Amino acid sequence: MKTILRSCTALTLCCSFAGQAAAQAMMTEIGPGEGQVDIVAWPGYIERGETDAAYDWVTEFEKATSCKVNVKTANTSDEMVALMNEGGFDLVTASGDASLRLVAGKRVQEINVDLIPSWKAVDERLQNAPWHTVDGKHYGVPYQWGPNVLMYNTEVFKEAPTSWNVVFEEMDLPDGKPNKGRVQAYDGPIHIADAANYLRFHKPELGIKSPYELNEDQYAAALDLLRVQRTLVSRYWHDAYIQMDDFKNEGVVASGSWPFQVNVLVSEGMPIASTIPEEGATGWADTTMMHAEAAHPNCAYMWMEHSLSPKVQGDLAAWFGSVPSVPAACSGNELLTDEGCKANGFEDFDKISFWTTPVSKCASQGECVPYYRWVSDYIGVIGGR
Repeated sequence: MKTILRSCTALTLCCSFAGQAAAQAMMTEIGPGEGQVDIVAWPGYIERGETDAAYDWVTEFEKATSCKVNVKTANTSDEMVALMNEGGFDLVTASGDASLRLVAGKRVQEINVDLIPSWKAVDERLQNAPWHTVDGKHYGVPYQWGPNVLMYNTEVFKEAPTSWNVVFEEMDLPDGKPNKGRVQAYDGPIHIADAANYLRFHKPELGIKSPYELNEDQYAAALDLLRVQRTLVSRYWHDAYIQMDDFKNEGVVASGSWPFQVNVLVSEGMPIASTIPEEGATGWADTTMMHAEAAHPNCAYMWMEHSLSPKVQGDLAAWFGSVPSVPAACSGNELLTDEGCKANGFEDFDKISFWTTPVSKCASQGECVPYYRWVSDYIGVIGGR
């Protein structure tokens, strides 16, 4: 997403999927609500005020539509894909490393944007994004986006770390103690892209153009770096709340993370901050996608429209630390404040290497290591191979 090359990669993948995806019939009108809508979502993405009464974008929707919102939390993109393959859900807030897999697998259906009045308010950078647009057809509604940040303990790091090396290479941290056993890494194969992004900066001789498009040599170098990281990490995290507990109680002081964890820990008075180091960062642009066999399609369309309201977009961005997909949310929101979008990275769109699914035919160098190998090899890395 970040570059023309990445867009071309995703677009190439999309085009190969277009014939399969076209078989799904697109809705032409919205009828009465079915009484509920079942959603697979990232942690913190759908709040009804149970954690903090100020953050609730569910209650009013339920009152207005009589569609009860049921949420199943998923901690990784692979988990989201598995849940959508199993069925029983209407919507999913899919990141770019899941969305095209869902399209290819015929798990999601084309969205009729004419039935979503607020579509015209969506950020133009996202309206035709290649991770939800296939052959000119939309398979979802943009929700939120943002970077994967380096979260750190400010009592250990008096100044923000300038490099991701604190979680990739063995060293003593500013408090004079080793980083071994005090850092974490993400428990998902897409983390290979974080290693590749680090190497793209520090080993330009590898010729990495995109952290999602790796030839055999580039891929091997990324795995080697991750094997070093394995000797340092105390835990591979995928549950945001467990990671927060590790920072509070288990001596973890640095890790790749999401702004959500940072915001929650700061709100609890913990000595936590975050930064995007000199190497840049990977990131996510999430799309609300509708299951091909959604049992509650009318409520699903009502939710997609609701999700694009400036109030919902702004409140969610304030809660999660993300960037709204609707720029109008960036002003006049009491929770986000008028400085919130800039603080969360609204102007950093072109600096983020957004998650996308690695494929064998890639734009930057023809042949690349496909995602199924990322999955098996990352399991091997975690297992000590």
